[in-house]
Amino acid sequence: MHWIEDKLSVDDYLNIRECVNWKKLSREQAEKSLKGSLYVLAVYDGDLPVAMGRIVGDAAVICYVQDLIVRPEYQGRKLGSKVLNRLIEKVEEWRIADTEIMLALMCAKGRENFYEKHGFMSRPTGELGPGMIMYIE
Repeated sequence: MHWIEDKLSVDDYLNIRECVNWKKLSREQAEKSLKGSLYVLAVYDGDLPVAMGRIVGDAAVICYVQDLIVRPEYQGRKLGSKVLNRLIEKVEEWRIADTEIMLALMCAKGRENFYEKHGFMSRPTGELGPGMIMYIE
């Protein structure tokens, strides 16, 4: 397996999203989302994309883990953890000295434990309200 930074093709992005039955994107959406990412990490087995993760945000105050995906037949091999750890390391590199940067995400239902093992906290807490989203059509 080999790791590639910032070179995931639109076709491979659409393919890996499809294999986990995520919401279908138009080609234009996929292209724009990849171009707008701060960082894209992909893991390939030969020519097959088997895992990926993206970071979006401003690289100073807030970043978000987006599209952490492991192809189903490759799950259980710690690829998700390895990708997530590399994403966290990247955000740590961007952190401005003597400041704090927030790394956030929206996880799929049932995946909370995976992220908590990597240091993320679930919201709401006693001090923080719930994460919220809006779909605009």
